Amino acid sequence: MRKKIRLFIAALAAALTLSFVLVGCTQSVTSTVRYITSISAVGNEIVAYYSDGSSQTLLTVGNTEFTLQDVYEAAKSIEGDDYTYEQFLKDYVNVETPEDNSKAINRALLSSVKFYTEFKETAPIEINGVSTGRYENRTGLYTGSGVIYRKDTEYTYMITNYHVVFSQYANSANGNTKIAQKIVCYLYGSESAPQAGGTSGSYTIYTYDSYAVPCEYVGGSIANDIAIVRAKTSDMTAINPSYRVAEFADSYHVGQTAIAIGNPEGEGISASEGIVSVADEYISLAIDGTARTYRAMRIDTAIYQGNSGGGLFDTSGNLIGITNAGDGEDQSINFAVPLEIAKGVTDNILYYYGDGSNGSVAAQKPTLGVNVTSSNSHYLYDDSLGYGEIVETITVTSVVENSIALNNLGLKQGDVLRSITISDGTTSTEWVLNRNFDISDALLTARAGYTVTVTYVRGEETNTTSAYTFRKADFSEIE
Repeated sequence: MRKKIRLFIAALAAALTLSFVLVGCTQSVTSTVRYITSISAVGNEIVAYYSDGSSQTLLTVGNTEFTLQDVYEAAKSIEGDDYTYEQFLKDYVNVETPEDNSKAINRALLSSVKFYTEFKETAPIEINGVSTGRYENRTGLYTGSGVIYRKDTEYTYMITNYHVVFSQYANSANGNTKIAQKIVCYLYGSESAPQAGGTSGSYTIYTYDSYAVPCEYVGGSIANDIAIVRAKTSDMTAINPSYRVAEFADSYHVGQTAIAIGNPEGEGISASEGIVSVADEYISLAIDGTARTYRAMRIDTAIYQGNSGGGLFDTSGNLIGITNAGDGEDQSINFAVPLEIAKGVTDNILYYYGDGSNGSVAAQKPTLGVNVTSSNSHYLYDDSLGYGEIVETITVTSVVENSIALNNLGLKQGDVLRSITISDGTTSTEWVLNRNFDISDALLTARAGYTVTVTYVRGEETNTTSAYTFRKADFSEIE
């Protein structure tokens, strides 16, 4: 893979770094003339590319950072001693301007919604954020964010956080469920807010205008803080026929741009921009009053209350996560559900919802019956990509009796796991096991009838297990 040359111009200012892209000049010549089309960096070499498809190494240096003078001297070795620096700049150097992400942001706005969720609650009475120890019956009205993920002829499906549609204070008047009794969404550009319109007993009645789109709960996972809701496609189209679905990216890495689009403080859909600070870490959340550990991506992108459930996008406008938590004291430390979990849980729920379900569903996952431990954790940098990842060794510590891992895959204590391959009979996906949570991510994509194989190292030998076909009985619901 070619890399853009990082060129350092000391004459401009001390420690000032500019990024340049070398491009070939347009030349009017016949096809029989061989000329340079571009000069680029490949590894630690400066390479010239010619009009006939050939290439030539002009200069090899000790590292991958070149001065502009280095590249000029390399070009002059071909063009001749009378090739001036000014002509070189004109022919080959195009100064990069700061990346403008406005197109990606504006496209992502078409995939973004804000939610209002209503509950009948018996909730603690607070004064200045401090509980009085007393409770009251009330209508709990909350706001959050979401992203449009799938559009069918009849329904459009949206992703949000589980805690946006769930209240631990919901009482029996809520319909004997902790899920919101009413969910509405607003598309960007057609936003408003509900108005209090009287009471029914202890409960406030809220009214919504014609821009509010009624939604219903499809399913979710409190353990992953992901929920899916849907609205009639005709209702969405009536508000804005140009709304669009968002797509998940293939990957993300530390340092890349992370754009959050949501509904901060309930003030309306807006965008903020930062970077991915930490690819994967663990945080504690108590959505239902029970503290659970969640795998999260840390970002320094500003998010606030009301951003929950909104999309986290890259500069191509693809989803890399779903924002769900923040540090109340430091707005440079915020979190998102990473794409592997967000996409895996979403696709999982939509699969079971469409599989003859007569109501809301939970995500399901098979259990292999293998316990593992991680060791040798270290950061592995890929110079050709310009970024890296943390990798570790995944070793089997025990195998459950009468499990898939033991009876069907033949795994043993001490085996080092390298990859899991899931196949639906047509397409096979190999999950390289660089972290122990990769096993769980892979199994989220498994369905009854799919096959699984595991590649492992035992002693000095690398082996791949026989294929096992998952049965419906192998799956259990994820809370």
